Amino acid sequence: MTRMIERQRHIMDFTLAALLRRKGKNGALLSVYTLLVFILASILFFTHALKHEAALVLNEAPEIIVQRTMTGRYQTIPVAWSDRIRQINGVISVHPRLWGYKYDKDFLANYTMMVPAGNPPEPGSIDIGSGISRMRGANRGDIIAFAGHDGQPRSFTIRNIFDSESQLVTSDLILLSEKDYRDFSGIPEDQSTDLALQVRNPREYATIAEKISRMYPDSRPIVRTEIQRTYDALFGWRSGLMIVIFAAVALAFVIFAWDKATGLSAEEQKEIGILKAVGWETSDIMLMKFWEGSIISLTAFLLGTILAYAHVFFTSAALFAPVIKGWSTLYPTFRLTPFIDFGQVATLFFLTVVPYTVTTIIPSWRAATIDPDTVMR
Repeated sequence: MTRMIERQRHIMDFTLAALLRRKGKNGALLSVYTLLVFILASILFFTHALKHEAALVLNEAPEIIVQRTMTGRYQTIPVAWSDRIRQINGVISVHPRLWGYKYDKDFLANYTMMVPAGNPPEPGSIDIGSGISRMRGANRGDIIAFAGHDGQPRSFTIRNIFDSESQLVTSDLILLSEKDYRDFSGIPEDQSTDLALQVRNPREYATIAEKISRMYPDSRPIVRTEIQRTYDALFGWRSGLMIVIFAAVALAFVIFAWDKATGLSAEEQKEIGILKAVGWETSDIMLMKFWEGSIISLTAFLLGTILAYAHVFFTSAALFAPVIKGWSTLYPTFRLTPFIDFGQVATLFFLTVVPYTVTTIIPSWRAATIDPDTVMR
């Protein structure tokens, strides 16, 4: 056992010395390798984090939402509809909701304004998301103003700043009382934005939605599964652009690994010939090349993964966010909640480290099995 450990140590010492002798070539190789891992890892981390954020959003979505349309355009819905809909078998509760969007032309951002179902702020007070607080420099207890539907500003005192598990949900959110929202938006007392339904049996979603459509022909019931499909479609076509980038990077890595596997340089072949001449065995040379490939690939993997993590979760994926989010010029800056699927990390490891390590051994084995004199010539 001691002899085996000493053998491994001497081979690793020689491998490190050989890498340092060709530090220019290996440094360039390591830079390209790290860049490839960085791009691949960034795409994986970013898309998976967005899916995680979307899942958090859908967990809080109502089971059925009833909207009203007129000639295909969205309209407010009468609060009185909730009484008849509540009488449908299978419907547990119907909650009229008040919410909408406010565009801030000074900061080029859209805010989501909503009246919460429970614990609403007192009239004159609001709760805001961390994105709004960060962008406008507003803290708890400060006074902030927004222009209402009539163009006149309304001033509010900040009661609370959200620190939610999902920044995607609360970053642009403003919660206010029903009185303030109706005054701000101009929606009359007998109207609401939509109706949120709670249903006893999930298998009755489609049946209840059909009954509501027959009861109110100008209504539009939206089932939670339809919202999920909308999210899939929204991120699907944009993430398709990232798939193209992923495919291009994967192709570049295949070419890169194949080029490594095509053969050794004349200097490396001569080095192997000398080692064979002084008594090194074929297994020793293959072990040396294994450690050489492992050192470079593991270093590139760790550096690329760490840089990708910092890029996605500390800089909000500055390289990819405008492509995936699409609303980056209007949406307040937010940071994705750090969330990593270690299965994806393992997949990335086997797709980048293992192929490269193997491709460094194959040409070395070919050169090590040739007569030393022939190799050196």
